Amino acid sequence: MTDLSQYLPILIFLVIALLLSAVIVFLPMGVAHLTGTHQPNADKNSEYECGFPAFEDPRSQFDVRFYLVAILFIVFDLEAAFLFPWAVSLDMTGWAGWTTMMVFLGELAIGLAYAWKKGALDWE
Repeated sequence: MTDLSQYLPILIFLVIALLLSAVIVFLPMGVAHLTGTHQPNADKNSEYECGFPAFEDPRSQFDVRFYLVAILFIVFDLEAAFLFPWAVSLDMTGWAGWTTMMVFLGELAIGLAYAWKKGALDWE
């Protein structure tokens, strides 16, 4: 038979976490209702985007260049995320770490040159 008293701290932790998250979620909503800040009207319920009302169907397709720029941003953002720990641990990794990072940066440079040549960075 398993002694369930070992799981009591985990159960207490889960109950506290659920109560705290419920307070964080529902307390602002309750305060808003009590103070009268929740007064929906036609203007508050209307669509609002970038400072002016929406004028097109929200289901319209985006140009693929938006996605290309987003993917390039993610790739080079991840590059920066890899460069910082590499720079900190370069003394431990030595020449093998330096060579590996140069190969990685070379691949990214080739990818950037390819995207530039294909016109993925041109905006009309």
